Order: sequence, then structure tokens, then C-alpha cells
Amino acid sequence: MKRLKLLVIGIALVATLALMAAGAVGQELRGAGSKVYLVPVDGTVEYGLSAFVARAVREAEGEGAAAIVFDIDTPGGLVDAALKIRDSIVKAKVKTVAYVNPRAWSAGALLAIACDTLAMHPGGSMGAAETRPNEEKYISAVRAEFAATAGMRGRDANIAAAMVDADVEIPGLVDKGKILTLTAAKATELGFADLSASSVRELLEKLDLAGAQVVNAETTMAERAARMLTNDVVSQVLLTLGLLGIAVELLTPGFGIPGVVGLTALGLFFGGRLIGGMAGWEVVGLFFLGFVLLLIELFLIPGFGIAGILGILAIFASLILSFPTPAQAMRALSISIVAVVAIAVLVVRYLARAGKGGKAGPVGRLVLHHSETPDRGYLAVDRLFDLEGAQGVAVTGLKPVGIVEIRGRRVEAMSEGDFVEAGTKVRVVRVEANNVFVRGIHNEDMEG
Repeated sequence: MKRLKLLVIGIALVATLALMAAGAVGQELRGAGSKVYLVPVDGTVEYGLSAFVARAVREAEGEGAAAIVFDIDTPGGLVDAALKIRDSIVKAKVKTVAYVNPRAWSAGALLAIACDTLAMHPGGSMGAAETRPNEEKYISAVRAEFAATAGMRGRDANIAAAMVDADVEIPGLVDKGKILTLTAAKATELGFADLSASSVRELLEKLDLAGAQVVNAETTMAERAARMLTNDVVSQVLLTLGLLGIAVELLTPGFGIPGVVGLTALGLFFGGRLIGGMAGWEVVGLFFLGFVLLLIELFLIPGFGIAGILGILAIFASLILSFPTPAQAMRALSISIVAVVAIAVLVVRYLARAGKGGKAGPVGRLVLHHSETPDRGYLAVDRLFDLEGAQGVAVTGLKPVGIVEIRGRRVEAMSEGDFVEAGTKVRVVRVEANNVFVRGIHNEDMEG
């Protein structure tokens, strides 16, 4: 009897182990042959990220993937970019899984809610989606987006709305005046999150996809560049540099380094928006049309007229169209314009101030600092014609414009020949309107 009992126990143990092994193998086989796309959603939510997610979804659909797992770790970002990503997730023809690992705050919470399955790391959290600016117009729109997305996925719309609007009160969960943020344990307890997993591997096991081939989606170089260039701070700096470069070229003759820097900055500004889907080629074309009109005005048409005005309008129109809303565009342009004016004032003050020993600074050396008043011998325009043929002396160097003294009077004159050094004798060869033209003379007697 003892041997029989031991035999029965042994058979039972072997059967149990066999069943366990069969279950593990079965689980592997259920996922075998299928693909799971693992898409990282980390850092700030911006337009470069939306372009990456859209491409990853298209690739997963093309490969017939069993699921797309969005590995989310973000403090939030731009609402407009989050809406683009949300739409890509909702429209995906593949099962979508959000893995909050470890946080999905602000705009990131919307992405997690949009997925078919919502899983969270045990130490994760999601919510805190109050809008910036905190105005009713924006709160209302984003709250509705959160609630509608949650309802579509069978989740509690009130919980989603409470993540956005402090006026939403849920007894026992969040008081009025507070924004809701859920821990992984609380979200799972409420049924808002579907499951908890400490790793991607555990998540796939719980989804019966343990044997699936995991394809790690990676951003391209262009997408990485777009993510950096569409960052709020970087974008603002590029816009400011671009406008500063254009302003310098408009105010100075020729075309030089400021123009090159400005065009490069604006090229990067528009390039990031092209890749991120914020702007199309028509916007870039409008900008270059405006720039060409400005070049025509500067180099082909004297003065400043219709071409220049149309050029400036085209450039500003292209910049406004490159932003999601006119309000965002005007805010960014206002910041850049104020920054350009401030930089210009600071640079001029720095360059013009006196250097060591009382010497003028770089700008100061290019500017005449004396006053051309009558008591110093300067003449009005209508008294210059009688100077024709008279002789005098150069008070300053004429390179080619400077100051000469003739018959005890000081006038601004232009050399009609070579540069004239200070102290050189000169003769007035002609007077045209208020322009006095002189030539240097040597070894001749001066008029009395």
C-alpha cells in the first residue's frame, strides 16, 4: 500500500509538472510568429514625437503586428501635438496598449487613455492634466477631449475629466478645486487601468504575447532633429535669430553674415515644422517669396516701396501659418520682436560706448560726435552755392565724406577723387543741392 501511495503521488507530481510546462509552452505558442511594436513615448510631447508615433503606427499596420505597446514616460507637453498622437492611436488598425512606465502626466495621460488596453508600472502615476494657460476656453476643450476618449475606451469619463478640470468633484477620490492624479494601485482598483506589470516582459505575458517578436521602433535622425527643433524654447530662439538677421540686413547695405545666420535659423525653424507636420511646403514657399521680394527691394529697386512691404507681409504670414493657432503665433512673434529690439539696443550701446583711455568704441569710431551748429561755422543749404571754386582745408579725413573748412565755415563735403587726409588743402569743384564736391590740391596758395 505504501508503494502504491508513493507511485500515485509520483504520477500526480509528474502530471502537474507536465501540465505546467504545457501551459508555458502554450502561452509561448499563442504569441509565437506574431510581432509586437514597442514604441517609446518619452520626454516632452511635441510635434516631432507626433510624426514618429504616426510613422510607427503605419509600420505596425503594414507588418500586421499583433499589438503596439506605447512605453510612456512623459511629464506632458503641447496639447496640439498630443491631439495628433491621440488621433493616430485611435485610428490604428492594430491593438494598442499603453504602458505607463512610470508616469503619464498632462498631455501624456490623454495618450494612455486613448489606447485599447491601459497598463501601469506598480510605481507609476497618471493625470495632472490642467491646461496652460489655465483659462475656461482651454479647460473646457481639453476636458471634453479627455472625457470623450475615456468613454470611447469604456473608462470612467468623470475620472478623466477630473484630471483636467479642478471643478470636477468625485466624492472619496478628488475634492473640488483639486486636479486628479492616480497612482497605479488606485487606477487599477477603480478599473481605470486594466492591469499592472513591472516590466514589458511581464506585460506581454499577461497579454498572452510572451512569444511574440518585439520590434523596437526607433526615431530617425530627421525625427530626432524635429523633436529638438519644435521644442518651445529652441523654436523661439531660432525665430528670434531669424528675425534679427533679417532686420540687420534691412538696415545695413549689402548681404553678409547676419543674413546667413538669419536664413539658417529660419531654415531650421521651418524644417522642424515640415517634419513634424506643423507646416506644409506652401508655408515655406510663402516665406521664400517674401524674402525674394525683400532682396529685389534692396538690390534692384531704389528706396523702399511695394515690393518691400509685400515681402514683409509674406514673411510674417508664413510665420503665422507655421503655428497651430494665430494666438500662439502672435505670442511667439511678439516675444521675438521684443527680443530683437532689446538685443539691438544692447549691442549698439555696448559697441558705441567709450573704450579705454576715453577712445570711442567700435560704433563710436564710425560716427561724428560734434554738433553742426551755426556758431561753429556750419551753413544752411541755401548758402552753399557761393562756395563753388573756393579753396579750403579738410578738417577730417574725406573717405569719401567728411568735414572741410572754407572761408571760415565748416561744411560736409565729398571727395571727388582719392581719399583726402585731414589737413589737406581742397578746392570746391561743384555744388549740387546740398552736396559739396571737392578735390585735394597741393602746393597752391589758399584764398584769403
